[in-house]
Amino acid sequence: MIVRSRAPLRLGLAGGGTDVAPYCDLYGGHVMNATIDRYAYATLCPSKDGLCRFSALDGGAYEEWHSEEAIPTEGPLQLLKGVYNRVVREYMGGKVVPLDVKTFSDAPPGSGLGSSSTLVVALLQAFVEYFNLPLGEYEVARLAYEIERKDLGLAGGQQDQYAATFGGFNFMEFYANERVVVNPLRIKDWVWAELEASLVLYFTGVSRASADIIDQQSRNVGESKQSSIDAMHSLKREAVQMKECVLRGDLRGLETTLQAGWEAKKRTATSISNPLIEHVESIAFANGARAAKVSGAGGGGFMMFLCDPENRLRLSRALIDQGGSILDFHFTAQGATAWRIS
Repeated sequence: MIVRSRAPLRLGLAGGGTDVAPYCDLYGGHVMNATIDRYAYATLCPSKDGLCRFSALDGGAYEEWHSEEAIPTEGPLQLLKGVYNRVVREYMGGKVVPLDVKTFSDAPPGSGLGSSSTLVVALLQAFVEYFNLPLGEYEVARLAYEIERKDLGLAGGQQDQYAATFGGFNFMEFYANERVVVNPLRIKDWVWAELEASLVLYFTGVSRASADIIDQQSRNVGESKQSSIDAMHSLKREAVQMKECVLRGDLRGLETTLQAGWEAKKRTATSISNPLIEHVESIAFANGARAAKVSGAGGGGFMMFLCDPENRLRLSRALIDQGGSILDFHFTAQGATAWRIS
């Protein structure tokens, strides 16, 4: 038997960073995001020789371990081994099962599309299908969060795991004690289509380590730096405003909200923007963009721009001239899914 799975990557539209402790513990966080038809994939199949094999097909990393060995989580395959160890420990009673585990993603780490967390969700969904684990959407997302943030000690928030698991347009609420509420939004068809036609997604060609930015944001809140806290409050308000604009089909209001959220985001940590991002942003506004934002923590990765659809081609050409690339995409309503091959 072979089990395959996929989970969608996401665009962080508003409120990103308010899902990270200590801010969400102290004040509560609000995030608006949407998933797109770019995915992280996983495959599980039995190993017949007693070895556990882990392969990241897109990165070329490979490791194998005897099934009776404790599998360390260090190295480039820590996400794969972290998921495997947690499932074995929590649901197999510690009994190691020899498996071949393979993954790949449509986006590189540091892209700002939540690729690492999405990969963990795809892996977990494959394990749920393979072992018939009794886990629903909230349980999968929560477990993915715990594996990344607690088991592996990787800095970050909570929105990516829930976005990848649930899929679609979601308004998310984050509270103390890691309580999360996901509110799926019913977007009118014409709004969905107009957003796809208006949104240009540009890869700067520079991946970044989000952990450093997130650490700085968390320190600023923990040290009660009022300017950073006020900026986080603004991000939270913009997420609420964006939800209302999307539901009403107020596209001009959405442009204003996206830009205001980006300006607030830049005030939460000094490394979120840089000369490259600012240069690309200026080129975009000179070629029809009405609003701009970096997806994810900032510092690089993907940038998104809203424009009139008539200006989409001109804007895309101007951005490509800066040395990056345009990612064509569609929004998707489906979250993580898995299937069996006999």
